[in-house]
Amino acid sequence: MNVPNSLTIARIFFVPLLVAALVGKSVAVRVGGLVLTNEWVALAIFLAAAATDLLDGFLARRWGQITTIGTLLDPIADKLLISAALISLVQVQAVPAWMAVLIIGREFAVTGLRSIAAAEGYTIKASDLGKTKMICQVVAISFLLLGIRYPEAARLGNWLMWGVVVFTIASALDYFRKFWRKLDVPDQETAGAGNCYVWRGGPSAKK
Repeated sequence: MNVPNSLTIARIFFVPLLVAALVGKSVAVRVGGLVLTNEWVALAIFLAAAATDLLDGFLARRWGQITTIGTLLDPIADKLLISAALISLVQVQAVPAWMAVLIIGREFAVTGLRSIAAAEGYTIKASDLGKTKMICQVVAISFLLLGIRYPEAARLGNWLMWGVVVFTIASALDYFRKFWRKLDVPDQETAGAGNCYVWRGGPSAKK
């Protein structure tokens, strides 16, 4: 188990901690002159998990430790983290449910498309729109976590979520376009079959 894969697995283990901090009983702990509430703990967990997403990919490329299990686990860990955060925020009424359904539904749809493409021998790489969407999600969710206690942050987080919705739809359309471009190609043998014929007669057939 190399370091990048360990970071990816750690991100998965952050998910239940995030949910527990968000939907659990409200607790306030005073550390010196700072009061730590559930929202601050949840934000710290979420940002730590998001940091592992940047770090594992960087280290895997830097150290040449890109593995099959890492390639499979990384997008799963991302989807678990974002889905858990959004569902928990819906539970505490910090984000509209339809936004969470749209974003999570997009994740499942894109995962399905990439799986079908992989089964056909094609790879649909992550697009720049998808990466931008991920960054917007992290920023928006961070403000929404603070917005549970601070209304000003909530207003900014809600505006950012509209940006996430736009990038979600745009990146989904981009993946669908790449999917059809890769797979909706006529089979060359089938396409040529209509132009072929078989001559079953010999010279005597003309008589």
